[in-house]
Amino acid sequence: MRLLLIEDDSQLASALSLALRSEGFAVDHLNRGRQGLSALQAKQADMAILDLGLPDMDGIEILKTARQQRLGIPILVLTARDSTADKIKGLDLGADDYLAKPFEVEELLARIRVIARRLGTSDDARVKIGDVVLDTLAHKILVEGEQLALSRREYMLAKALMENAGRIQSREQLETRLYEWGEEVASNAIEVHIHHLRKKLPQGFIQTIRGVGYTVNK
Repeated sequence: MRLLLIEDDSQLASALSLALRSEGFAVDHLNRGRQGLSALQAKQADMAILDLGLPDMDGIEILKTARQQRLGIPILVLTARDSTADKIKGLDLGADDYLAKPFEVEELLARIRVIARRLGTSDDARVKIGDVVLDTLAHKILVEGEQLALSRREYMLAKALMENAGRIQSREQLETRLYEWGEEVASNAIEVHIHHLRKKLPQGFIQTIRGVGYTVNK
């Protein structure tokens, strides 16, 4: 899952990005509200974490504009505004969740998982295709009950393919899921990850559609 973090506190943003990446998420961080709104409108993230106290545009205005424009991306508000009235206002304007600062990272991660289960690409926390099981809660993949040893990007790649089983994913689509903005991506990066994954998954599980992309059958 690719997360958009809109937060102007550089220390908090750095710590959060590190924690989220350690859980297998790709994180794009912006520290200005107008940049954040533009990123939401570009529809490149799976979920947004939004601070309200931004220097150039209040987070409430971002939330309000996003919902007026019918942007369906889940938005979790993360803010120091902890009054009941503020929470009600944020939720009424379309926030999917509202977490007040200070907070425990584990609680934030739990809330992200809840939103992902409810609004994510998969209708269930477990996706089973043949002998391969994707467990999005535990961030692991099992083959015939045995957990695979996967790198973070191998897991994210397998997850992207399994959650979109039956649909072809282009190299560009997969790069968007695996890499963050501005991150240097080798021209053959996806091919290399696919090569390593194929060694760990059943033969023929990942199929190449020449000149188009990759897919797994349902």
